Amino acid sequence: MTSAQTKIVLNQAQDIPFNKLILSQANVRKVKAGISVEELAEDIARRGLLQSLSVRPVRGADGEPTGMYEIPAGGRRYRALQSLVKQKRLGKTQAIPCIIRTDGIAEEDSLAENVQRVALHPLDQFRAFQTLREQGLGEEEIATRFFVSATVVRQRLKLASVSPKLLELYAEDEMTLEQLMAFTVTDDHARQERVWATLSYNKSPHLIRQQLTEGAVHTSDKRALFVGLALYESSGGAVVHDLFDEDGEGWLQDSALLDRLVADKLRQEAETLHAEGWKWIEAAVDFPYGHTSRLRRIIGKEPELTDEEQQTYHALQEEFEQLADSCPDGEDVPDEVDARMAEVEKAIEAFDERPAVYDPADVVRAGAFLSVDNDGDVKIERGYIRREDEACDVKGDVKHAGVCDDPASRVAIITVGGKVEDGDAEPEEEDGIKPLPDRLITELTAYRTVALREALANEPDIAFVAVLHTLCLDAFYHAAKTCLDINVKTVSLVVQGPDLKDSAVTKSLDQKHAHWERQLPKSPDALWDALLAFDADQRAALFAYCASLSVNALHERGNRSPGRYLHADQLARQLGLDMAEAGWAPTVENYLGRVTKARILEAVREAKGDAATQLIAHLKKGDMAKEAERLLAGAGWVPEPLRMPEAAAPAADEEEVEALPDFLSADVAEAPGEPGVIQPAG
Repeated sequence: MTSAQTKIVLNQAQDIPFNKLILSQANVRKVKAGISVEELAEDIARRGLLQSLSVRPVRGADGEPTGMYEIPAGGRRYRALQSLVKQKRLGKTQAIPCIIRTDGIAEEDSLAENVQRVALHPLDQFRAFQTLREQGLGEEEIATRFFVSATVVRQRLKLASVSPKLLELYAEDEMTLEQLMAFTVTDDHARQERVWATLSYNKSPHLIRQQLTEGAVHTSDKRALFVGLALYESSGGAVVHDLFDEDGEGWLQDSALLDRLVADKLRQEAETLHAEGWKWIEAAVDFPYGHTSRLRRIIGKEPELTDEEQQTYHALQEEFEQLADSCPDGEDVPDEVDARMAEVEKAIEAFDERPAVYDPADVVRAGAFLSVDNDGDVKIERGYIRREDEACDVKGDVKHAGVCDDPASRVAIITVGGKVEDGDAEPEEEDGIKPLPDRLITELTAYRTVALREALANEPDIAFVAVLHTLCLDAFYHAAKTCLDINVKTVSLVVQGPDLKDSAVTKSLDQKHAHWERQLPKSPDALWDALLAFDADQRAALFAYCASLSVNALHERGNRSPGRYLHADQLARQLGLDMAEAGWAPTVENYLGRVTKARILEAVREAKGDAATQLIAHLKKGDMAKEAERLLAGAGWVPEPLRMPEAAAPAADEEEVEALPDFLSADVAEAPGEPGVIQPAG
């Protein structure tokens, strides 16, 4: 028989008493990894030893066997058995199944056993958990048996429930685990498969979740926070949670139900507010930026605290300071201390944010706005008087106020979810670059107007020159080539994009307003003396802010003012206004979804080049707009109405322009344009 035909003979397993086994220094595994020895011991106690130990006889100085055996491969299993012996759960002489080897090298045994082991594919583990559940084991029991949390079990079961077609793609490494996790936000296999089929080069988990949850409302949405998941779910609404998000984010599936619940809660809040006696109340989820600009606001007095309230307030402040001092800098705050500090801080804020007290004569002719802030809390803006109600108190006495003192006239007007339909959006089928819609230009220039105001408010010297320029034009030239309406009158931004209200420039401008409101006296009679008491820098800063409020760089249909636009450009150049730095960025909502495909491709080409354009040129408009938003993020691209205008040379009067000499007027050619516990082998 040739050597090629020699049959392999395997060593037989033999039982060796545990006290005859010792660890070998030949074990190549030096770094601890995987499950702990304690967990492995518990698994052996439950299931028994699933794999024999590989051992070699220990020989004495004379080369004869000593009756002891060393373990070059299986050290972790030995330590787990040793742990059970120490706990007296396993006898010292318990027979342990072993494979005795005498030839070869001990280190080679250890290396081969560890290197040649193939880890279980995650999908096999997901399906194994699913099989265990189908056989009657609960999630908690599976978690206990495999030393993982119940949450991990639920996550793996959820992964196993994804469409079988997608699971096969994952098994063939055509899909990543992160992508598979993204598909668990819905149980609709057909929808999962449809979304995967429509994805092009961008198969990011974020985009997958976005498309699977299209039309749903995220749990972080202000409306969801305002209503609360408990009320929404008790009203029959379904919520899909992302099991792989640490914060437990999810999506509310019934947006119509959510809007009804929001409207109901707003009405309840408005009725409570109406009891304060206001003439009118307007309630909505949100109001546009500048909704109070044409109204006069009355200032209430800060309510005085009673002696008991003062004591409570000071006690809360002292407790908060003591809690803060009990936690040295750099050390983690204990959970119970952190929770108590949050409670105390909230109680202090309740004192600090108590509603002001208003004169009843003012309340009967003023109103309030009720909305929802970004944290889902009620936001109340009290004490605004409409222009038509200003004359109610002409005799200085509320009894002569006519309709103002009629309780029946104090009606809460609740408007929820009102939106202006945009009839200027370009239809998708119209290709080619056409002029931007007037409404879109107005929205864009509304953003630019606010950004100009914010920039001008930061430059007192330029603001002073801008106002002086306006006054000189009026006094000496009888012209109105300026974008400043000096009254000071703030132009109402009736048409504005959806992102203006929460933009950085808007918030900064609002902070400036709040700052000066605190600095100025509550009574206009005291204003003159207060201004005289300001130093030059304070007056200059206040002057710049007031001047900024009059900026009007709006493009308005039927009210074109070349002089206004020219001056807005001059002012923008002088201020170095960069709309990208000011916070404007193209999104589907504020630009890309409002223009033709040709405009979208033009934007991507200008910002990212032809290669990026080719990636999205084949997409439908909706998908193209979404991908363009991603590509343009952080690129600093802005459309024409928001760009820094180039300085133009003064145009000569037509009658003064002389014809060019022959040697200059000749035709010139133009230049061309650019997992669970598996007992390991080691």
